[in-house]
Amino acid sequence: MPLARSLSVTSLSGLEEWDEEFELEDAVLFEIAWEVANKGKFGGIYTVIQTKARLTAEEWGENYFLVGPYVESNVRTQVELIEPTNPILKKTIDKMNASGCKIYFGRWLIEGSPYVVLIDVAFTAWSLDRWKSELWENCAIGVPWFDREANDAVLFGFLTAWLLGEYAAQCDEPPHILAHFHEWLAGLGLVLCRQRQLPVATIFTTHATLLGRYLCAGSVDFYNKLAEFNVDKEAGDRQIYHRYCLERSAARCAHVFTTVSQITAIEAEYLLKRKPDIITPNGLNVKKFSAMHEFQNLHAQSKNRIQEFIRGHFYGHLDFNLDKCLFLFIAGRYEFSNKGADIFLEALARLNYLLRVNHSDVTVIAFFIMPARTNNFNVETLKGQAVRKQLWDTAQTVKERFGKKLYESLLVGQLPDVSKMLDKEDFTIMKRAIFATQRQCQPPICTHNMLEDSSDPILNCIRRIGLFNSAADRVKVIFHPEFLSSTSPLLPMDYEEFVRGCHLGVFPSYYEPWGYTPAECTVMGIPSISTNLSGFGCFMEEHIADPSAYGIYILDRRYRGVDESCNQLTSFLFQFCKQSRRQRIIQRNRTERLSDLLDWRYLGRYYIAARHMALAKAFPDVYLYEPHEPTSTSGFRYPRPASVPPSPSLSRHSSPHHSEAEEDIEDERYDEDLEAEKDRLNIRQPFALPLKNKAYTVHRAYGDDDGAVSEKN
Repeated sequence: MPLARSLSVTSLSGLEEWDEEFELEDAVLFEIAWEVANKGKFGGIYTVIQTKARLTAEEWGENYFLVGPYVESNVRTQVELIEPTNPILKKTIDKMNASGCKIYFGRWLIEGSPYVVLIDVAFTAWSLDRWKSELWENCAIGVPWFDREANDAVLFGFLTAWLLGEYAAQCDEPPHILAHFHEWLAGLGLVLCRQRQLPVATIFTTHATLLGRYLCAGSVDFYNKLAEFNVDKEAGDRQIYHRYCLERSAARCAHVFTTVSQITAIEAEYLLKRKPDIITPNGLNVKKFSAMHEFQNLHAQSKNRIQEFIRGHFYGHLDFNLDKCLFLFIAGRYEFSNKGADIFLEALARLNYLLRVNHSDVTVIAFFIMPARTNNFNVETLKGQAVRKQLWDTAQTVKERFGKKLYESLLVGQLPDVSKMLDKEDFTIMKRAIFATQRQCQPPICTHNMLEDSSDPILNCIRRIGLFNSAADRVKVIFHPEFLSSTSPLLPMDYEEFVRGCHLGVFPSYYEPWGYTPAECTVMGIPSISTNLSGFGCFMEEHIADPSAYGIYILDRRYRGVDESCNQLTSFLFQFCKQSRRQRIIQRNRTERLSDLLDWRYLGRYYIAARHMALAKAFPDVYLYEPHEPTSTSGFRYPRPASVPPSPSLSRHSSPHHSEAEEDIEDERYDEDLEAEKDRLNIRQPFALPLKNKAYTVHRAYGDDDGAVSEKN
């Protein structure tokens, strides 16, 4: 589902539409990934492929095919199986099916409705030993029998290489095939294409290096020791040497090697021994709607739903003002150190101290949305929601009885006697409801029963820092060890709705090749904290003159120690807590303004440049390729807003209704129309666009430089 944003005076028109097209003629694009129509455990790469499909389908039309594994449970709900529309592909699939394979063709029911070719890897498992032997003989890569994921990668790789080779053989004229492989699970197909010398232009994209993720999980000084690692030994020590070989060989064999961020490009250069040709940042589909403050209204609606959950969760201890309560959250895969949950908890403990000694009336509730092993909901948590509902029902009952008496009194033309409006029975009902809210224990930290409670890193850290949701604490913690769902009996909200209702996303990751969570926050107008070790953080630092003024706080984890970074994070959180409601509204407006920067409409250009570069390298007779040093143009940077920090006294378009903190008045005025116009005038086109010409020059791009494709003179 596309994320929605408003189309208003805050929309930046500096990012112009790319209307130029490249003459693809008979070229065919196969995009190959294990995550095609298969979300799996984690959805990062799945999100990339799903959201990018519409833009790619518009560019390639009927010549764009996604290739992935056949997973019956996913196919039932996501794919419409049809007959192949491409006659060459139909012959290819028919021949492979006749040879003992099981290949399906259909449309993926997402935006753009791209064609998908789904391969049943389990159906050809009988060939696994033979293909492993061939892999050893030709590539000297051995795959152990016990690694099921690597076995799937071998099957998938050989089948995709077979598919591409068979397609090339069925073509009457020399084909121009472009195959884009994502991650090591699909990478073997690329290696086999090059080893068999198939007429295929290849691209390999790594979204995170295998070895990098394992090394960071081991609490090593990763970024300072990148040049010192003995990569073969490190991979062998972690029993992933065969996987590392598959990934490294794919990166080395590809015509074009790309990665998602500058920080991951540095990592890939040292660990995979190849410098990426171009950086391809991850984007999102941004759906625009015309209401000026619709996203602010959505925030208010979702916040009310979170507040309802809080009323139940903290029943009996609801001694804080919900209107002065800030919701913070961290979400993602459960990697305690890599995702920065450790430093976030430590910063929350320090924030709790600061709020208490400064006698702040603000309460912070921090949500940890990270899936862990559980066996069911916590009984005390479910009871809280039941008590809340019972209180609501009681209030409604008394309200109806009161309303009926008031109605009857008015009917006879008399003003009601207030002392008689509530009788003893009403007071009895209300007293029983109040007694039911009494609680002898503290509100629970975790919403579920954990299977490994005593060894869980988050719970152990909470025990150490002493954040137990007591009445004296100004910071409360809720650990929800399961992904959110609108069908949950506890917190019935999907992830997008939950994010919209929060005030700040906190993602102090140590290892984050890109970071979709802060990107999704930005598109929904929710400020976030990221780091200069995440792809998203580096991208924002590169493109925004003052990220914090737009609600993008960049934590320094690259050049500071852990304690210094923790102090900086605490400072960010404390300053955020001191903002007035009006300041937060204005900051959300500014954050939402960055949506265009993260739209595939803009970021898709980097993928287009990579594809053109690969075609030029693989088919030089048709597409000319001349390596060229990057120009001095390094893209554009969003200017600093007119008023920083966001603390205006008056605003014509910043708030849907008056602030409750009118006393926070400063001399500085805030005019959003004027500010947005200044932004438009300061934005430059990021790089030259390709023209409709088969003979063209591709400018190589890497790091801070943008890929450029220009008409050949």
